[in-house]
Amino acid sequence: MKRCRFCHETLTRSFVNLGMSPLSNAFLKPTELHQREPFYPLNAYVCGKCFLVQLEDFETPEEIFSDYAYFSSYSEAWLMHAQAYTNKMVERFQFDQSSQIIEIASNDGYLLQYFKKKKTPILGIEPAANVAKVAEERGIPTLVRFFGIQAAKELVMGGTQADLLLGNNVLAHVPDLNDFVAGLKILLRADGIITMEFPHLLQLIKGIQFDTVYHEHFSYFSFTTVEKIFRKHGLVLFDVDELPTHGGSLRIYACHLEDKTKKKSAQVDELKGHEIQAGLSSLETYSLFEERVRRVKRNLLSFLIKAKDEGKTIVGYGAPAKGNTLLNYCGIRTDFIDYTVDRSPHKQGCFLPGTHIPIYHPDKIKQTQPDYLLILPWNLKDEIVEQMECIKEWGGKFVIPIPKVQVIA
Repeated sequence: MKRCRFCHETLTRSFVNLGMSPLSNAFLKPTELHQREPFYPLNAYVCGKCFLVQLEDFETPEEIFSDYAYFSSYSEAWLMHAQAYTNKMVERFQFDQSSQIIEIASNDGYLLQYFKKKKTPILGIEPAANVAKVAEERGIPTLVRFFGIQAAKELVMGGTQADLLLGNNVLAHVPDLNDFVAGLKILLRADGIITMEFPHLLQLIKGIQFDTVYHEHFSYFSFTTVEKIFRKHGLVLFDVDELPTHGGSLRIYACHLEDKTKKKSAQVDELKGHEIQAGLSSLETYSLFEERVRRVKRNLLSFLIKAKDEGKTIVGYGAPAKGNTLLNYCGIRTDFIDYTVDRSPHKQGCFLPGTHIPIYHPDKIKQTQPDYLLILPWNLKDEIVEQMECIKEWGGKFVIPIPKVQVIA
């Protein structure tokens, strides 16, 4: 019987069933194309008690994250976001050379590099050894391990605690939420601050962003639910920012329940009110989502079928995890998309999981001059449209698949 990973309530209500799907970052090498490829149910449930949207666990975090294909530094927009965050934290909270900054899921050092330039003491915690190696080569001290209570206790025993403890897009990747958040409580100094960024469930529902559902994302959070999770472990949310990243994210600010120096901002209650108005405390809201997703699938397939019937060529841009959910759920393979491209050399020369669409360097687009470029990381569409403006030279057009098919000439 499936139980909620936060409150342990029995899970009976489906939020969206996307069928069977491979692990979204399990890219295939050419030698692996004829080997058995595991697929897993991709069915998100909503808890009727705490309203946490979540997936079942089919693979361990060690299997998913220990050797990882995602390197944050290949997105210019994400680097700008990280630099702006660093400047904001220093300006608002006066972090300096006497402060300890710790990032959980620090990836390739994309963010901590900016604190390093300010000569602020830094430490990254990153479970993927191949990604952590890149950070170390940049001079970012990185602890290779998964984070939770045990890791936090060991760091504290060694004399390390955080003045700023941050995590961008890690909370959704944690199967044991209670262990993770309890670890945050342990590692945070008495007057320290936690910031966590994650996609906002409200925006996922509004924008029909079903492709952000994949096996690496164990949980999908509203502000109201995440507040309950943190409070259970002695942490209070005193502020929140609504961000445009990943189709709409939240940055929450937390401190110890015992810390009375942090005043709660008006945004906290305002956002909770917006979530109530949007129906996030009603199970009916969640039950209506799946039919909206099916409509997106039908519309995208109708566009692709019409384009192919007209003799048009279609290629993809990007090899993001969300793109693999979209393609596998919709049954889109090389019969529709000739290939995709990605700036990351770690993905080039590989094939997308499930669909086996080949991944090339972006220069391939100039060579083949396709009619349509389907942007799979639609959250970076502005950056990509600017990068690939050259397709207009031969009359090529961009296609955004979500929340509805949008063609940009």
